[in-house]
Amino acid sequence: MIDTIAGGQEIADAIECGIDQRRTEAEILMEAAESDRPLGESEREELTRLRELAAHRDAPGTGDPAGGRAGREHRGALRWAATVVLLALVAVLAVGSVLARFAHGEVLDTDRYIRIVTPLGADPALQSELADRITDAIMDHVDVEAITAQALAAITENNPRVPAAFVGVAPLVGKQARDFVRDTVTSVLASNEFEALWIQANRQAHTGIAAVLTGHAHAAVGMSEDGTVSVSLGPIIDRVRTVLTEEGFTFVEQVPAIDRSLVLFRSPELVEARWWVSFLDRVDRVAPWLTVLVAACAVRVAPKGARRQAFSWVGVALALAMATLAVAIGIARSAYLHAVPAEVMTPQAAATVIDAFLVPLRTTVRAVFAAAVVIALAGFLSGPSRSAVAVREGYNRALAAVRSRRDGRDQQAIESAVGRFRGPLLGGIIAVAVIVLVFWRYPTGLVVVGTVLVTVAALLAVELVAGPRPVRRDRSHR
Repeated sequence: MIDTIAGGQEIADAIECGIDQRRTEAEILMEAAESDRPLGESEREELTRLRELAAHRDAPGTGDPAGGRAGREHRGALRWAATVVLLALVAVLAVGSVLARFAHGEVLDTDRYIRIVTPLGADPALQSELADRITDAIMDHVDVEAITAQALAAITENNPRVPAAFVGVAPLVGKQARDFVRDTVTSVLASNEFEALWIQANRQAHTGIAAVLTGHAHAAVGMSEDGTVSVSLGPIIDRVRTVLTEEGFTFVEQVPAIDRSLVLFRSPELVEARWWVSFLDRVDRVAPWLTVLVAACAVRVAPKGARRQAFSWVGVALALAMATLAVAIGIARSAYLHAVPAEVMTPQAAATVIDAFLVPLRTTVRAVFAAAVVIALAGFLSGPSRSAVAVREGYNRALAAVRSRRDGRDQQAIESAVGRFRGPLLGGIIAVAVIVLVFWRYPTGLVVVGTVLVTVAALLAVELVAGPRPVRRDRSHR
């Protein structure tokens, strides 16, 4: 066991030396550590030969045509500089990819848009806003108080026994009529028929919005030139009028058609952002793959001994990009709520609407952030740092402890098969996980975490069933 611990220290020493053969040294010593045995004679000879070669290479005037260690350090600095630039580009592209997916899948996709706004019709804050606006629209055309006052005045004039003060009942009648209309509106909004009318109105509005934002139309139903996105309440008001007439409120029979709108949100910047929305819609499918390509280039450009570290930094860059985007979303939401006039929409209704529209964007941000954390951890734990090596050694000891329970019995057929095809099985599991995350249309943070956990469990199961890796003993003949 002491030799094994010493072998672990030698692994760290081998990794720290800056020579091209360091991976070979690490493999020799890791195999000895995993099999819990001291180094063999041939392995020690091979290790000594490689270190002598390293010492000769680092000697002044030998081995390095570019100027020895100083030249390698200069090239390493240039590689890290290029890596940093590519990592910054990865962060920018990741933000663009998330916004492109949001623009294509939420802002411009009518079906997704309808799935967002449909629950809004049942939200208490928005229903109260709707009830107030529809009631106001009807009562603006039906002055029940004035009609009642005229009728009572005529009664008092033609019937001396009716006191003139009786005309003062008119305001009470007007208030009762308004309450009756609002109760009727509330009952209509609570009906199943309202949901169909609400979906129809929003679908019509979104068709116009998408046409404007993609440049297919200069004007359309649903969005005005000042960036106000609204939904026509005409069909809903017509339904309320029908119900009022059926219940005996005949005042509305002489009212002409009423077409009022409910403002969902107002943003003058929306009109100015038409080009950006159209551009993001076009690059929706390309941006994620371009982000992956640049990330791979960042890892490839990094110095040879630091590519796992660069892989970890890719995850860090993605996580920082998503954290920055999350902060920007919060700031934009607060600015929007402060900019919406109270006469356009109450603060409660405005918060309900903007939060509903931001849920898909926030979900995507969390999913990418979760994936970024997994990438960063994977790169870190596979690296040469002491903490990463300690984690891997603990993992190997745990595997060895579980496998030791099978000592003394013959290997079963399934164990032999899994051991023989260990590499393809591990690669296939990882490939399936990547395919799931890539082709899952709208993955959430829970989907990413769940996929990672299932993948780790499957990899662990393969390692447990396959048994320890075979040790190649004599490497001196290479």
